[in-house]
Amino acid sequence: MTQPKTTKKDTRNEIDSLVEEFIKANGKIQQVDMGESGLVDGKYNTSHMGFSEPRKERTPLNHVVAAIQQRKGSKTPPQAPLKMNRKPKKKIIYDDFGEPLRWIWEE
Repeated sequence: MTQPKTTKKDTRNEIDSLVEEFIKANGKIQQVDMGESGLVDGKYNTSHMGFSEPRKERTPLNHVVAAIQQRKGSKTPPQAPLKMNRKPKKKIIYDDFGEPLRWIWEE
């Protein structure tokens, strides 16, 4: 059987109970300043930021952008949809007792 999906409320309650158990077992919660946990020796950890390589020169593509813009501007507006000739439909007329009386053509 599959277990029911846990809700956010259940998760919050579980975390709160774990924190309470930690405090009851004489656990200490250390308060830190905002953003301090991201610092290594008082500085930001830059090893994972991706700025280790020098900046690369970009290839100019102005002519490609101009060609795309020109193609966009040269599009013809869409034509109005053609009106389809609807064929008349055959409809049956019933009497008060549900018996068919006659056929008529309806446009």
